[in-house]
Amino acid sequence: MQPHRNGNLSVMPLQEFVLEGFEGGPPTQALLFALFLALYVVAVLGNLTMIVVITLDARLHSPMYFFLKNLSFLDLCYSSVIAPKALANFLSSSKVITFEGCATQFFFFSLLVTTEGFLLAVMAYDRFMAICSPLCYPISMRPLVCACLVLSCYCGGCLNSILQTSFTFSLPFCSSNHINHFFCDVPPMLKLACADTTINELVMFGICGLIIVGTTLVVLISYGYITGTILRMRSGGGRHKLFSTCGSHMTAVSLFYGTVFVMYAQPGAVQSMEQGKVVSVFYTLVIPMLNPLIYSLRNKDVKDALQRLGQKHTAT
Repeated sequence: MQPHRNGNLSVMPLQEFVLEGFEGGPPTQALLFALFLALYVVAVLGNLTMIVVITLDARLHSPMYFFLKNLSFLDLCYSSVIAPKALANFLSSSKVITFEGCATQFFFFSLLVTTEGFLLAVMAYDRFMAICSPLCYPISMRPLVCACLVLSCYCGGCLNSILQTSFTFSLPFCSSNHINHFFCDVPPMLKLACADTTINELVMFGICGLIIVGTTLVVLISYGYITGTILRMRSGGGRHKLFSTCGSHMTAVSLFYGTVFVMYAQPGAVQSMEQGKVVSVFYTLVIPMLNPLIYSLRNKDVKDALQRLGQKHTAT
């Protein structure tokens, strides 16, 4: 590719970036390495456990747990897109990532995170159908429909990822190749561009805002109907079980949408890089670590399945 000119500034195509990560000397980097490693290991073990338990226990072969297994898969994948490179950089002095590697990391991260946002909305709709229309539920949420809903989540995530990646990595980067972050993300990448990024910022805020508002409305409307249905139930035990199940999902939704909104759907996101790093740790590692705990500790069916699986392992 030939260099081109932007005014009086010669712009050479970059071959690599440097992920600056967090400030601090070797002791700080070692501490961060230990923290990231602990969060990542717990996230991997927790999500793998959820996938294995739901797959092996026939009593959990229902739409709700089919979606939950996909949620665990997404958490496992998108934390794995970020954590290994970040861990390697904590122990490295160069912290280099190639241009292609940076674009690939960003593409898959954007794909998986957006897909998770859509999936959380689908899970709210599933709970709405199960609680508010129980007689129609076996037909309306049959396996083919569930598979199509998950596929549509991935398609929506892929479309957003293609748009975000193409808009971001078509920019000329000339001011520096040092990314003030621990992974390749839109806000720090826009800081490096030597062209007007107004359109890119509008695209990011517009698409992310639309996705967040749209999926949040689905969640709120679904849970509005769910709450009304539960409150009309006469059985106290039934109300407690449903509130416990729905509470797990609402906790996961609040954590995910809250952090994503702070990072991508409000104008201050691009300017506040230090805040962005902390928020990014939360949704790239902490939330994938917490989701299996939220759904297992507050879900009797999952706890029973874990107990049965443990008994079978002991018996063998």
